Amino acid sequence: MVELGKLAKRYRIEDGDGFRLKDWDPADTWLDDKAVAQEALAQSVAKLAEMQDKLYAQDRWSVLLIFQAMDAAGKDSTIKHVMSGINPQGCQVTSFKQPSTEELDHDFMWRTTRHLPERGRIGIFNRSYYEEVLVVRVHPAILGAQHLPPKLVTKKIWKERFEDINAFERYLARNGTLVLKFFLNVSKEEQKKRFLERLDEPEKHWKFQPSDVAERQLWPDYMKAYEEMIRATATPHAPWHVVPADSKWFTRLAVAAAIVDAVEGLGLAYPKVEPEQADKLQAARAALENE
Repeated sequence: MVELGKLAKRYRIEDGDGFRLKDWDPADTWLDDKAVAQEALAQSVAKLAEMQDKLYAQDRWSVLLIFQAMDAAGKDSTIKHVMSGINPQGCQVTSFKQPSTEELDHDFMWRTTRHLPERGRIGIFNRSYYEEVLVVRVHPAILGAQHLPPKLVTKKIWKERFEDINAFERYLARNGTLVLKFFLNVSKEEQKKRFLERLDEPEKHWKFQPSDVAERQLWPDYMKAYEEMIRATATPHAPWHVVPADSKWFTRLAVAAAIVDAVEGLGLAYPKVEPEQADKLQAARAALENE
């Protein structure tokens, strides 16, 4: 029996003070039995489907799931498997790639804010506004395309963006959005293995870009950016989950456990029918039965 609550807490970070990425093993699985993990994942998927139905019916909370990772860490497959039992009408997935001209003419959070989930729904961001303190930080020349006034582009810009993100996520939490953030922590060695697998399989060539190899050369810069991002933005109301990603079967279970554990804390329930409404329902039943 897998203790989902214990598993969820194992990788959750609510206070980034002193966080060091090197202390988190991408190959950790916690469980040795893959079959047990797959059974626990199936149970988690079923539980999540049940809770999503209540989330939609109650129409009080919304859930925002943010996934960040290096290429080939398994974001797409994790979302696919963990959310496989969800009613598509109650869930929306948005992938954020290279910004458009329109998006560059707005503040850095504009394009993601437009896709926030409404009450009763689950929103999934495949990459997010965190790209602005990751890829933009590793490639600072990108800032030039954002048309910011030169005097605002200072050495403090990353610290300021962290402050803005924290304030934004606090605002979401205060307005009924459960924010859960996942960094799929894949090793450089495992990424290389997955890239080669993509090159070996013609049907996966579309997923590989030559630039992926060039980005690997910046691995240390990305790891530093991820570490500082988590250290600066892990909070109780918007925690990070540093999930080992070298074994996809375990990654999926760890993510599912974290979502189930957090959503259970919302106390979801189907709306209670008021006495007056109950009388109307009984009248409707009587009318149908007497047809």
